[in-house]
Amino acid sequence: MLTGDAETAANAAQQVVRAERSRILATLIRVTGSVDLAEDATQDAVLRALQTWPRDGVPDNPRGWLLVVARRRAVDLIRREARRAGKESEAVALLDPASDSPEAVRDDLLRLVFTCCHPALSLDTQVALALRTIGGLATAEVARALVVPEATMAKRLTRAKQKITQAGIPYRIPPAEELPGRLAGVAATVYLIFNEGYAAGVGDDLIRVGLADEGLRLARLLVELMPDEPTVLGLLALLLLQDSRRAARVGVDGRPLLLGEQDRTRWDRAAIAAGVDLVGGGLRRTPDQPDRYVVQAAIAACHALAPSYQQTPWDAVISWYDVLLTVHDTPVVRLNRAAAVAERDGPAAGLALVDAIGGLAGYPWFHATRGELLYRLGRADEAATAYRAALALDLNDPQAARLRDRLAECGPASVRE
Repeated sequence: MLTGDAETAANAAQQVVRAERSRILATLIRVTGSVDLAEDATQDAVLRALQTWPRDGVPDNPRGWLLVVARRRAVDLIRREARRAGKESEAVALLDPASDSPEAVRDDLLRLVFTCCHPALSLDTQVALALRTIGGLATAEVARALVVPEATMAKRLTRAKQKITQAGIPYRIPPAEELPGRLAGVAATVYLIFNEGYAAGVGDDLIRVGLADEGLRLARLLVELMPDEPTVLGLLALLLLQDSRRAARVGVDGRPLLLGEQDRTRWDRAAIAAGVDLVGGGLRRTPDQPDRYVVQAAIAACHALAPSYQQTPWDAVISWYDVLLTVHDTPVVRLNRAAAVAERDGPAAGLALVDAIGGLAGYPWFHATRGELLYRLGRADEAATAYRAALALDLNDPQAARLRDRLAECGPASVRE
């Protein structure tokens, strides 16, 4: 057993439990055939671990300890439910440690990932279910993360689990022919979780650290489970490269700092190196058909490796955006490409491209980008109108404060010639 003071042991216990919980849950779902039952048994094991490990120390084999306790609890619960008596012999048989091989646990976890992200569930529900089951967040934490009332989230999660049961959504890894489409949903779910943490949609904070960290953890988990899959390599690379700037993204006044304003000495160079390495792995695995996450990560790598904002290789950035448009042509991608063109060719060239994009009237960064380019062109009144349009839409408080600052600068005395 590991030893140490109570605080150290408690922290170690919490870290181990968080790392192992989803694997324990995944195995118990296979054992019991019930998400609810598996969650109850896993939660019981987690509580017992957090009660005893700080006192006795973390076991040498914490996963094994948790599995034994959780499985015993599952058997107890099954025995109490007469209607599930047919499952008892199966559950007891699966107490055999032979079923806990790394390969079995890996497959269990993959099954859970793909079940949570099944296309029969709405994307909002997939995100919520992934946070609850794979991420281990409490219902209240999921509700806060996704900015909905706790009662609403509880109902959403209940309906999701009922749908899995009633619709017969299979707890399995998709066959090869289904994997590309299903993996896209899994990757999108993880990216949405991270992105809500990286730049919160609403609220007091620019960065919701817990949610960003959870997205990173899930992306690392996918790479662990599917190490040769370019989509997950690209996803983790993209998240690492974006998150590498976390410490430099907020100024002393709490306002967000744009890329050109950030102190690059505060960027996480280890995360950048890891992200760039993953980009290389993703590119080697996609020599003919680009993958959207690998390409997005390549764009992020161009920014991460530039010694300064002025030395950003805009030709390369724009070329990667051109590649991205061949596999993921969306108005937001076109907007980001237009912003890059503005940096290389000037605000007039960028504005022409922005004004040609449709479908973004409800997207605040469309209006904010227009406002910035109009401001650079000295068209202060039009810039102010664009900034007001952005401020009328959903933004977190620091982002809104930044745009109000820009709006205030649109007075006649501050117009750039």
